[in-house]
Amino acid sequence: MDSTANLAGEGTVSAEAAPFYKRLLRMRETGLIVIILGLFFIMSFASPYFLTWANMRAMSMAFAVDGILVVGMTILLISGGIDLSVGSVTALAMVIAGWLFLSGIDPWVASGISIALCTGIGAFMGFFVTRIGLHHFIVSLAVMVIARGACLLFTGGRPLGLYTLPPEFKFIGQGTIGPIPIVIVIFLVFVIAFDFMLRRTTMFRKVFYTGSNEKAAAYSGIRTKKVIFLTTTLCSTLCGVAGIIYMARFGSAQPTFGLGLELTIIAAAVIGGASLNGGSGSILGAILGVILLSLVSSSLALLDVSVYWQDIIRGSILLAAVTIDHYLNKRRA
Repeated sequence: MDSTANLAGEGTVSAEAAPFYKRLLRMRETGLIVIILGLFFIMSFASPYFLTWANMRAMSMAFAVDGILVVGMTILLISGGIDLSVGSVTALAMVIAGWLFLSGIDPWVASGISIALCTGIGAFMGFFVTRIGLHHFIVSLAVMVIARGACLLFTGGRPLGLYTLPPEFKFIGQGTIGPIPIVIVIFLVFVIAFDFMLRRTTMFRKVFYTGSNEKAAAYSGIRTKKVIFLTTTLCSTLCGVAGIIYMARFGSAQPTFGLGLELTIIAAAVIGGASLNGGSGSILGAILGVILLSLVSSSLALLDVSVYWQDIIRGSILLAAVTIDHYLNKRRA
């Protein structure tokens, strides 16, 4: 009895002494950090231009705006949904705001109207999903086509040159606070705010419950339809915000902008641990996924890899991430 008790006590002590590093090793984020650091190390020798300030700045600004999009996508995936229209809605936000500005409306007002329109698009998709009963995939696919068509309709297929945008508006896309681009600051505000809410607030805890088991969540009193509606709307709203930042950064509105962007955003979220079946995911993991994909794209460009091969590699990364996600879901089951 004593020896058994001692063994049990030793097992308890060791289990309590080792949970942190065991949890750390099991975390998907840890593996991503190791891979990112490994790529940094390899590329620092493979290209003399990789660790330059210009490349680091360009890479960080690229993943910062994509990071805002992936925040919305991650929350939507956790709730059990998906949005294929993020690239088209982001482009539409740019086009609408740019078109209104060229029509004589103040750029801040035009941007507010554009973001509100994107919120309306999210609400439109949420209505068809929650009230009509259609799947996110079909609804967002239709909106992707509609939004892209609207971009081409408003611009005639030509970019809108916004050369007269006031400097204070361009600041949100091109300005800096010391050496830090303002885009990075905006990105960090969104990431910290939504990561905190996802971890600490009751409202966002319902997102996990809904994605894990919608029926059980509904039986426990959670208004799951409302949760899905709000996460769908939030994703499109963040597309509007990202579109305005892109417009301020480039000083133009490109109707063809964001083609294939949904692939990058979904891949980043899934690589970071968001499940396509809903119920799991983290903002930190998704951001690490964006950083990894941005790092891969930058590395391939610096190594002069053909753009066609870049698409093949990005698609392969997505396939690998989905395969890992499927395998982990089977293990949980």
